[in-house]
Amino acid sequence: MGETEGVGTGLAALDESVSPTRDEGEDRVDGSSIQEGLGIEAKNDQPPNGIKDEESSDQARLYDAIDFCQRAQELWKEGKLEEAKKSLDQAYQSILEVKSSGDPEIVQQIDDLRFLISKRILEIYASRFNGVTGNHNEIPLVMNDHVGKEIKRFQNKERDFFLESYARSGRYRPLILEKLEEAGLPLELSWLPLIESGFKVRALSRSRALGLWQFIPSTGYKFGLKRNQWIDERMDVEKSTDAAILYLKELHEIFGDWTTVLAAYNCGEGTVLRWIRRQRINYLDDFWDLYERLPRETARYVPRFLAVLHIIKSPQQYGFDLDGTDPPLTYEQVKIAKRVRLRDVARQIEVPETMLTELNPELRYKATPESYNLRVPPAKTQMLLAKLDSIPRYKPPKRQFVYHRVQRGETLSQIARKYRTSVRGIANANNIVRKDFIRVGQKLKIPVR
Repeated sequence: MGETEGVGTGLAALDESVSPTRDEGEDRVDGSSIQEGLGIEAKNDQPPNGIKDEESSDQARLYDAIDFCQRAQELWKEGKLEEAKKSLDQAYQSILEVKSSGDPEIVQQIDDLRFLISKRILEIYASRFNGVTGNHNEIPLVMNDHVGKEIKRFQNKERDFFLESYARSGRYRPLILEKLEEAGLPLELSWLPLIESGFKVRALSRSRALGLWQFIPSTGYKFGLKRNQWIDERMDVEKSTDAAILYLKELHEIFGDWTTVLAAYNCGEGTVLRWIRRQRINYLDDFWDLYERLPRETARYVPRFLAVLHIIKSPQQYGFDLDGTDPPLTYEQVKIAKRVRLRDVARQIEVPETMLTELNPELRYKATPESYNLRVPPAKTQMLLAKLDSIPRYKPPKRQFVYHRVQRGETLSQIARKYRTSVRGIANANNIVRKDFIRVGQKLKIPVR
């Protein structure tokens, strides 16, 4: 998942009164809720005296568009999907005939109607799709030129990546499958981390997306993933999987079909909704046209995921020999009431430090915070409990600083290399938000621990 937007981005513009899933009369077929939501007066109200004929004609066309939208809603509920779509085509045509002349109120009404029509088309498409598959929880195993190109990439230059990722999947997929099944989501989504992170729990993208499911900090925070001095739960397989499931569920509630959900998971639902609003009314006749208009990374994302499913389903057909995967990680949790270093724990229970690092990937500095549930191999639980008092409390060294005066032409990266520290450390110590913006003569506090 790349630079993912907050879920509220695309929904802020939606009028809840036009949602087809709401009850309590909010979606009335008499159209009153739609008119109120769009700020248009009831059609049977007479225009005030003196209004220009052109303005009156424009308002009449907007009323016509609303009528067509209402009719489409009725047809949709009756299961007449193609007729509903034709009615929306007529609504859009009515909008095209409006000459707003820059009137901000008319312009706003046109924009609201366009968005309503786009949303209705998406809902109709989702209904049509569900009727074909018979199961809204299925992901259609489409094969087209886009998918074929991604299969060829996996067969050739990305073959090693695919095989290594497939092998690593065995460590985590049993847990992911269990959680997907509990949530009632398609089990094929268990392969999403293969294209997100290659099943690497510490994978970090250029957009700072981190972990198996590639959450950026803001989206991770929204779905309950903590990040502080000691831990970053985006790297925790169990917690990040729970967050990914919540996000995928929310996206499915918005879009209704999994192909669109996958695109939105990658680039953000706001981006997808904006592209939907820009398309011609018939764009859903070939839904793959939408992906060709999305950012390049996202345009490849869905075919790439489908390519993985094709290879997993028929490996020999595509020249793969998928013998086996790494064994799943097993562990038990022991409550640690004090800060400890993983290497001190590893020494006491006679395991490699790397084993504890792998079982506790959310720890940022190979040390626990106060009061932490440490994961250890099942056979070592009793040994750790018996030796807890023997493990020394970890006292992190106090951070030391030096000061640097910025010279002309210097960048944070150059300064960080000079003092053998990180750009992030310097930025955090000086409350720098934009890491590409420092000024000549600025006095920087440099962490040197």
